[in-house]
Amino acid sequence: MRQLPQLIRKTAILIIIILGFVKYPNAQCLSKQTTVILSLDGFRWDYPQKTHTPTLDLLATEGVKAISLIPSFPSKTFPNHYTIATGLVPDHHGLVNNSFFDRRMDKAYAIGNKQARFNPEFYGGEPIWITAMNQGLKTASFYWVGTDVAIQGKHPDHWKMYDESVPFIQRIDTIIKWLSLPASQRPRLLMGYYHEPDGIGHEYGPDDSRTLKLVHELDSLTGILYQRIKQLPDADCINFIVVSDHGMGPISSERNIALRNYIPESWPVRIEGGNPNFNLYAEGAWIDSAYSALKKAAHLQVWKPAEVPEYLNYGTNQRVGDVIVVADSAWCVTLNQPKESFTGGTHGYDIRNTDIHAIFYAAGPAFKQGYVHPSFQNTDIYPLLAHLLGIIPAKTDGDLDHVIGMLKPQP
Repeated sequence: MRQLPQLIRKTAILIIIILGFVKYPNAQCLSKQTTVILSLDGFRWDYPQKTHTPTLDLLATEGVKAISLIPSFPSKTFPNHYTIATGLVPDHHGLVNNSFFDRRMDKAYAIGNKQARFNPEFYGGEPIWITAMNQGLKTASFYWVGTDVAIQGKHPDHWKMYDESVPFIQRIDTIIKWLSLPASQRPRLLMGYYHEPDGIGHEYGPDDSRTLKLVHELDSLTGILYQRIKQLPDADCINFIVVSDHGMGPISSERNIALRNYIPESWPVRIEGGNPNFNLYAEGAWIDSAYSALKKAAHLQVWKPAEVPEYLNYGTNQRVGDVIVVADSAWCVTLNQPKESFTGGTHGYDIRNTDIHAIFYAAGPAFKQGYVHPSFQNTDIYPLLAHLLGIIPAKTDGDLDHVIGMLKPQP
């Protein structure tokens, strides 16, 4: 019995030693951490295995990385950036493709149509910047999908109208400027966007040396932003997240399906979308005619809305139309037969195709160090951002429990 007090003392000392190695978030930051999230459009999950990416490697060492980030279907740019922002799959937030038709509105949406793109009627759900602003937080965005649209009558407190010509380094300067504002004006949520390596991946494909060279350069630019964030006075209170909306798969004119070979232009069938998936809109018997004709095409998945596989979470929104088509992996779909041969890359495939999986890296006071997280759906990013900001999230398709393991335990 005399040994008991000595045992208790030794146990207490051991606990103190162990706790000394457990790093919790800075106590002053627990209720007011800042989060910066940067998207690299079309950055495939395994680019770091294909070329040198020291910044992402550093983020993985100093923070966490996911094996991959699983996009929502269709794995296209606007639908998935808006999914990350809202936590809703495209079928639920309404951007069901980069272009589509809404029968109730009797209007078409296309990312290249400014009148449609800036119409807030097309944008459902509650983006994270609106959730944050409604709860008293300042927000900022340099080109995130939806931030230059007056959704629910609001833009972020600081935002930019999209202009692809603005150099990446200038975007970094502005982000750092916003993070250096007086506390009363400084955003607690800041969202940034680079339009590459999507463009070069489309042009040359995901394995071309020119694509991988730009991937390396983008990693270096991301490193400049990360290091400048770490030099800020409140760097210990800033979480930095790097994601992408989708990956990139290889394509060739030798593996092409031309829709007009099955749906003559004379048929009253509206076709919206882009390689490798399209939404078709028809009336009456023309629906079955289009469906039956496309069913004859090899390497093409053809569904009526009720037939879409459940795991794709697609088909309940009236905007998806009457027939949905998507090519098999590495195949592409064009409206007309190509006149010249081509190679390159695209995305939009079934989310089980890992070619179109994306990246997730994060470091900062909230995240563990050197932690590798299993692949997860991009709908889970919205509840993660809400948790980091200390705000009450809207109801979404995401679940914080799916990603809570990447966070440090709170004291």
